[in-house]
Amino acid sequence: MFQSEKAVYHKVLVSFLLNLFYKFLFIRRTYILAKSTEKKALKKGKATFNLIGRAKVTDKTFNLDNSYDSGWTDNQMYLGVDCGNGNIVYAEMRSGFFPDKDNVIRAYDKNEKDDSGKSKSVEIAWEDRFDESLLDSIADSSFLTVGVEKDVKGKTVYKKFLTAYDAVEYLNEHLEDGVVVNVKGNIGYSEYEGNVSVKKDITSIVLSKVEEEEDFKATFSQTILVDTKSVGKKDEEKGTMTLDAYVVDYVGSPKIDGEKVEIKKNVVFPRTFEVEINENPEITAKMLQRFFKPKKKNTLNEITVTGNLVEGAAIVNITEDDIPDDIKELIAMGLYSEEEAEKKCAVGNNNREKRMIIVKPDITYVGQGDERKPTVAFEENKYEDSDLYFYEQALNDAGVDTETDNEESSDETSEDDDLLKMLEGM
Repeated sequence: MFQSEKAVYHKVLVSFLLNLFYKFLFIRRTYILAKSTEKKALKKGKATFNLIGRAKVTDKTFNLDNSYDSGWTDNQMYLGVDCGNGNIVYAEMRSGFFPDKDNVIRAYDKNEKDDSGKSKSVEIAWEDRFDESLLDSIADSSFLTVGVEKDVKGKTVYKKFLTAYDAVEYLNEHLEDGVVVNVKGNIGYSEYEGNVSVKKDITSIVLSKVEEEEDFKATFSQTILVDTKSVGKKDEEKGTMTLDAYVVDYVGSPKIDGEKVEIKKNVVFPRTFEVEINENPEITAKMLQRFFKPKKKNTLNEITVTGNLVEGAAIVNITEDDIPDDIKELIAMGLYSEEEAEKKCAVGNNNREKRMIIVKPDITYVGQGDERKPTVAFEENKYEDSDLYFYEQALNDAGVDTETDNEESSDETSEDDDLLKMLEGM
């Protein structure tokens, strides 16, 4: 029995629509899977430091005209700043050039903008780095600021340099040991054989108006990422809690086994911080619960924090009761004043521990003009765990064969969210 033309048409139409529907489902499923595996681009936040203290200039502070097999020549400064109570924090300044090659300095134009509205990037030939007609058009952010001399009227003389090479050469001649300086710069991170290093690059060093040691400081401001397992245990002796966080930094073209590997991406580095426990532990508990414990599983909060840098000897508050008896004898003899003895005792064991101690969240400003207002630099659930892109992953993607440790850390962790309970007894 033959089907009518209408029935045949109906069957073909249904078959076509079903095919279309199945294709739609397939495409939708593929899109969802791609979406679920797509990593959100990591953004680098704030990473700065500020030191106020006495410059410690020694015969090892400056290292000029270093030459390497590649032909690269550079100047280096590795400066210690005594920020009080034996807390000597080190920062550096270095750069160089290839004498037999055409070298360029990358900077930003003061007036011109690129398509994204940011200051336009410009290149300056190495030999033109002192050309005032060119420098007048360069944005202030491209310069290193140095002010360690005073004129006949007692005013600080400020110099601007496009390269650390020239700034270090100048500082070698004019920076004096013991002067109180205000040092600012950027914090950078790198990784070698699984160990994460922290570097403090100086962008400004000028004479400070601070006179009293009690006003010296060593502070930082850092954007970090935290997950549900970041908050660790408290250290009774130090009065802090550990915080296993992540920092985002840009990696350009690192040298691996003598060869440059192009990465040119933002990656995450694991970094352990400490959180200072307030005299009232409940305040710290509330802060950790609000900002450092993501409420959504498998997500990370982004928060910018401020804190103190502690290097060298631990900072200890010393009273008369803490002074050993043999040193009290020296005080009784008149060889030391009580204040001098307390300062000596406060220096402690002079270890080279490097600590970044978080005190509180940072406050930033958003908006323009009348709409400008302060806000906590915090974004909840900004990333998912799968968005994290580690340095080792970046090397693998660039074709570097890295040896990996297949041991996986245990997922067994305490699920006690009552941070106040963790702090009780302090």
